Amino acid sequence: MMDNLKSRVVRSGAWVFGMRFVHQVFYLGRLIILARLLAPKDFGLMGIALLTMMTLETFSQTGFQEALIQKKKNTEEYLDSAWTVLVIRGIILFSIIVLIAPLVARFFETPQAKGVVQAIGLAILIQAFTNVGVVYFQKELEFNKQFIYITAGTVTDFAVAVTAAILMRSVWALLFGLVAGKLAQLIVSYIIHPYKPKISMDFHKSGELFGFGKWILGSTILVFLITQGDDLLVGKILGVTMLGFYQMAYKISNTPATEITKLLSQVTLPAFSKLQDDFIKLKDAYLRVLKFTSFLTFPLTGLIFALSPEFTRIFLGDKWMPMVPAMQVLVLAGLIRAIISTTGPLFYSVGKPRIDTKCQVIRFVVLAGCIYPLIVKSGLTGASLAVVFSVLISGVFFAFYAVKVLSLSSRAFLKELVIPLVNTIVFVSFIFGIKSVILIKFWALILVGMGALILYLFMAYVSDKVFDYNIYINIKENLKLLLPDVKKAGTGS
Repeated sequence: MMDNLKSRVVRSGAWVFGMRFVHQVFYLGRLIILARLLAPKDFGLMGIALLTMMTLETFSQTGFQEALIQKKKNTEEYLDSAWTVLVIRGIILFSIIVLIAPLVARFFETPQAKGVVQAIGLAILIQAFTNVGVVYFQKELEFNKQFIYITAGTVTDFAVAVTAAILMRSVWALLFGLVAGKLAQLIVSYIIHPYKPKISMDFHKSGELFGFGKWILGSTILVFLITQGDDLLVGKILGVTMLGFYQMAYKISNTPATEITKLLSQVTLPAFSKLQDDFIKLKDAYLRVLKFTSFLTFPLTGLIFALSPEFTRIFLGDKWMPMVPAMQVLVLAGLIRAIISTTGPLFYSVGKPRIDTKCQVIRFVVLAGCIYPLIVKSGLTGASLAVVFSVLISGVFFAFYAVKVLSLSSRAFLKELVIPLVNTIVFVSFIFGIKSVILIKFWALILVGMGALILYLFMAYVSDKVFDYNIYINIKENLKLLLPDVKKAGTGS
């Protein structure tokens, strides 16, 4: 049974990796094209609209999806109640966002934001009617279907946004892409999953789900205040154009962390939940996830840190260069975020979501205490430093509780971080050495990046042999579970 679960997890991870890879290809392509066609102010206007939407969504978060995934028994009896609450929530949020749009525009002293904020409410309304049955894609590790569901929205968003940007050259291209992507996902959700939700007034069941989800709500609110509070202050203090710079810097620098976090949350929560009664196997599974996360995140962080000036100049254009210092600082925050993202699914799976909430409180307090003076003193770089400080200090507590919950030794935890850290420092030094000798242009950027990654992989191989790092052994084991056994298939056994 354990081998079967492990095989399903690995195959699910491959589907999620493929899904996130496709998403990022289209996302980065869209980002580069639109950055060339639109102005930083356009991204700032869209940022204000997204901030408003996420504020309302966050403070009305139900946590139903996580609760449905964590439940052991049949969850179908809860689906109609959950869907009904989500639809009612969506209608209310749409109404609120239309009404408060003038106030938002006045707060940011940007009259153009009113129409954009009101229009983005359509995305909330459309998403509310999505088939709740899609939760089974994650619960039952059916990520081949999740791949279709997510990719439909990604491709639609790309096609509509790029086409509109070419024709309109305005912020509305970003908005049209977002709404079209949500609409595509709504349609696909009813095509690929047989469940057909209907209105149910059994609020007892939705209340039961919220008993677990309230901790998700608390944690989500804190994460929102932490991750969007900086946007709010940057937009208010420094203006909409600087907000555009800051959000672009955050998106690019935190792409590895964001993608790895999404991958982990989708695969590890259901996997850890199925192991919650087998403590030894849960501990082993967590360390494997931590090892693989560190192995991927450290080199990607190093590449962005070392090559962000060249990447920005070559792909986005000189008009985006003011964001580079912020990008180099924020990528460090992304690294820490990716590492601590391994702990959230662990805490939820063992029925202790309150630990995640407590750690997010610490992160919020640190950020709230230092972000305003740092923005006033150092602008975008100051905001970025405040984010790094808050993530770093809270990260210590996330790690402490993970070690405590699993009865791990600190050495076992740190071992999975130290080796990729040292290997990354070596190849980043290699990149800066190359940069001191030649001017990096397009092909040189590609070659230097590839050379640095090859050096990192070689050092990981040496670490395997010398320090028992075992990353390649783990990869080989996972590949055996992922790929069909050709020999058995050939013999018909």
